[in-house]
Amino acid sequence: MDGSGVANMMGEIGTAARAAAAELAFASPQAKTQALTAAADAVWNGRADILAANAEDLEFGRGKGLSDAMMDRLVLDEPRIQSIVDGLRAIAGQDDPVGAVIAEWDMPSGLHIRRVRTPLGVVGVIYESRPNVTADAAALCLKSGNAVILRGGSESYHSSAALHRCMVEGLRATGLPEAAIQMVPTRDRAAVAEMLRMVEYIDVIVPRGGKGLVGLVQAEARVPVFAHLEGICHVYADGDADLEKARKVVMNAKTRRTGICGAAECLLIDRKFYDAHGGVLIEDLLKAGVEVRTEGELLQIAGTVAATPEDFGREFLDSIIAAKLVDGVEGAIAHIRAFGSQHTESILTENPTTAQVFFNRVDSAIVMHNASTQFADGGEFGMGAEIGIATGKMHARGPVGAEQLTSFKYLVEGDGTTRA
Repeated sequence: MDGSGVANMMGEIGTAARAAAAELAFASPQAKTQALTAAADAVWNGRADILAANAEDLEFGRGKGLSDAMMDRLVLDEPRIQSIVDGLRAIAGQDDPVGAVIAEWDMPSGLHIRRVRTPLGVVGVIYESRPNVTADAAALCLKSGNAVILRGGSESYHSSAALHRCMVEGLRATGLPEAAIQMVPTRDRAAVAEMLRMVEYIDVIVPRGGKGLVGLVQAEARVPVFAHLEGICHVYADGDADLEKARKVVMNAKTRRTGICGAAECLLIDRKFYDAHGGVLIEDLLKAGVEVRTEGELLQIAGTVAATPEDFGREFLDSIIAAKLVDGVEGAIAHIRAFGSQHTESILTENPTTAQVFFNRVDSAIVMHNASTQFADGGEFGMGAEIGIATGKMHARGPVGAEQLTSFKYLVEGDGTTRA
């Protein structure tokens, strides 16, 4: 397809999305819930087709030489499909955010004012290898009354298309406009460039992927962006950390799934903790097959390798972690400020005062105490699912669920009221 063909196709998709968004804005909560429930049924009933489509994508990914972590993001199996279904049902069961009253008050003039939630309009989602984003993003946009244009990665093309068909089946079952959930039907990169310029059709772009993709979107987009640049997540083992809790949390934060944005990429160890317990946290990681890149006296731990300056502040998305000794919570905070991406950080300590200092001074979207960074997930926050973790500070921050995909308007009521 040539450039003009892509532009025309995207214009048609945008026009249809804008019309669908106008209809969805006043769709009943019951209709949206029924559509999501029907989509969940379609995903489960169509799991054989979805797995067959995923097999095609896996073959394509192997041919491209994708890393093990990237292949893990791409793969679907019955438990992961069940997780998609559970996410759809969870979103269906949530309260509808549209029309919810955020605040209301009366003025001496006689006006009654309400600030209520309203859909954004049309959301464009650009993502890479994870096919589950197709269902998550579509469901959250539908719940919040938004139309969505999905542009998945070339690696997940067939899996995403299969899931998209299930979402459209849910819309069809309840009479909602099928153009409310559209998927760009080409791998052509020109479609991405076109989406970033579609200011007359798209209200916000949500990129979901690696640094290259998100950086491109931020640099080129004329449409507003909910940015999630990198997940450079830190775990800090404070001098007052409980040893067994620390061992358990550090291991989970790094090794549960190494290719997700909530995986720990840097371990900070307080010198007081190290003096008391030695290199046990690093030794645990090494035994689990994690490559630990470090410096100074931590290099005396057998099996570690020397870190380069670039390893601090790097998102590995693999079985690799950077590690460093710091002097107390202030040293940890200074390191996070210098090298973090404002995604997720966790402190391990039994000292509530130190934990509060960490909470107050670390300016990341998610800050945790005695918990694994792998909980940085909309589903784990009770949102059913998420489109992504926004690391910026405007509008949405942290997990972007249905509520974060709304804006608001003011409803003002008088009784023949005039201004003096």
